[in-house]
Amino acid sequence: MNRYQSTIEALISPAGIHLNGIDDFDIHVYDERFYRHVLRYGSLGLGESYMNGWWECKALDVFLYRLLSANLEKRIKPYWQWQSLKARIFNLQSITKAVEVAKKHYNIGNELFEKMLDKTMMYSCAYWKKANTLEEAQEDKLDLICRKLKLSPGMEVLDIGCGWGGFAQFAAERYQVKVTGVTISSEQATLAKERCAGLPVKIILEDYRFLKGNYDRIVSIGMFEHVGYKNYDVFMKVVKRCLKKEGIFLLHCIGNNESGIHTDPWINRYIFPNGMMPAPTQLGKAAEPYFALQDWHNFGLYYDLTLMEWLKRFRASWDQLKHDYDAQFYKMWEYYLCISAASFRAHKNNLWQIVYTHPDYPELYFGER
Repeated sequence: MNRYQSTIEALISPAGIHLNGIDDFDIHVYDERFYRHVLRYGSLGLGESYMNGWWECKALDVFLYRLLSANLEKRIKPYWQWQSLKARIFNLQSITKAVEVAKKHYNIGNELFEKMLDKTMMYSCAYWKKANTLEEAQEDKLDLICRKLKLSPGMEVLDIGCGWGGFAQFAAERYQVKVTGVTISSEQATLAKERCAGLPVKIILEDYRFLKGNYDRIVSIGMFEHVGYKNYDVFMKVVKRCLKKEGIFLLHCIGNNESGIHTDPWINRYIFPNGMMPAPTQLGKAAEPYFALQDWHNFGLYYDLTLMEWLKRFRASWDQLKHDYDAQFYKMWEYYLCISAASFRAHKNNLWQIVYTHPDYPELYFGER
């Protein structure tokens, strides 16, 4: 055993993991380059070496959950200083840089997301309180949002980061409201328009910073993770500008327990470039000058269930998808879904639904559950 292997063995031992062990969550190493790459690049190196086929694990999500639960990601962080420096110097989510995530992630093929997601095409945490299937859980999530927004027929709703139009379609059909959906992904916009054809829904390809209008309700589902801390104030100003005095704003987003200014290096390079999850203090500081906080609901553990369901559907559909992607993409996507599920299972990340109103909101607000 070389010194790099010995170091890795010592690092993972507190998590109850063994190299080439007998448990499903033990990892089996097939290339000696794995050890040095992980020690040099930390979480980036771990993900890259999996993509390269240098190691395997039968229960990948459990292995990653054990690593995170033992806080091993804090033991090797060689790549984080440079990423942190870039985030401090540059606005990584500027208007010109914001489109990078659309090109890298959301525009890689609608068929992939259609196979992986449910019929609502919601690419965000489902609500599993009473549901038994992904379809039920996503519809329950959408209905929960509509009830928290207190929608009524004829209202005009702005959906910032509308994805493939799942919320717009649901709200227009079930609650008879008019919806303007906004995305920076051309692929999402195309499919959203098709799905919402014949409904009082308008889909526009636009950066949130240019939004205008006056809406009864505003919602943003799974988009705030791409805004970045340098733009939080601008985002809140835009929402306040567009929200009627008696209006309600609901923010559905992933949140972090600790304040930071960038995301995991592997996720940043391969999945969501320039992403960042807010912490409670960062959100509070951004919203305080403009809004009154009415409700804060955390159901992060439901994201674990959602991601594992997406993983099952992705694996089951691979034979129909592989003509457009290579074997390395399969391992990358598998790793992405597993590391994400593990982060919620280990309580590293949360899923928040936060309701804001103008400070002089005229009614007593009660949050739905």
